[in-house]
Amino acid sequence: MTILITGATGQLGNAVARYVLDRTDEQVIVSVRDPKKVTLEGVEVRQGDFDQPETLDFRGVDKLLIVSSGAHDSAVRIQQHANAIAKAKEHGVGHVFYTSVTDADTSTLSVAEVHKAAEDAIRATGLTFTFLRNGMYHENYLDSLAQDVVATSTKDGRVASAPRDDYALAAAVTLTTDGHENAVYELTGSTSWSFPEVAGDRFRDVSDDDLIAAGLPPFVVDFFVAIRDGVLAEVRPDLEKLIGRPTRPITSR
Repeated sequence: MTILITGATGQLGNAVARYVLDRTDEQVIVSVRDPKKVTLEGVEVRQGDFDQPETLDFRGVDKLLIVSSGAHDSAVRIQQHANAIAKAKEHGVGHVFYTSVTDADTSTLSVAEVHKAAEDAIRATGLTFTFLRNGMYHENYLDSLAQDVVATSTKDGRVASAPRDDYALAAAVTLTTDGHENAVYELTGSTSWSFPEVAGDRFRDVSDDDLIAAGLPPFVVDFFVAIRDGVLAEVRPDLEKLIGRPTRPITSR
């Protein structure tokens, strides 16, 4: 059994690779843009760039984890994923795992279009797949929650987030165990929280326009809107089941 993980120099991909190495003696390969940045031991390193599909080498791979691109432009991300997926089909990968987003096929989040496109492309290949629909990471909010004044437009909207490390462990579990063929996992924290609840008297309710005027990128404000609208509030059981314990709660300091 050969497992290949893309993006293994990134925060999520690196954590997944470490967990996989701890859990199996099978061959583990990482595909990265810059092999010099790989700090993992006991892995085969292949240079590969989603922007240059001719560099991608997924030959001989039984299980491939495509960690979704971190590019900001949606069109670029969609093309990058399409390149990797096409190469997986060309090289006869046995099982494709993809890190998606919660409710990718129905979500109102602007980033959902990127993940829906990738999921559709994977389904179209006819390859066996597993979609790891990751919810929000605690780490997305820790800097905001650490401020003396926590100003958001979320009101009392809730977020069912979890630590990045818990999502990484879930991915590693699916890569190293059986029974995940053509599965779609909706992964969220075991509990939800709100900014007023966690920040307490440091919370300040502001408008979306206030946040944009303060310099926040529109895509960040989009997530605050989603929280306010309840898009990210639902707690699902899949992540807790995969990792065998409740996810760790968020803290403000």
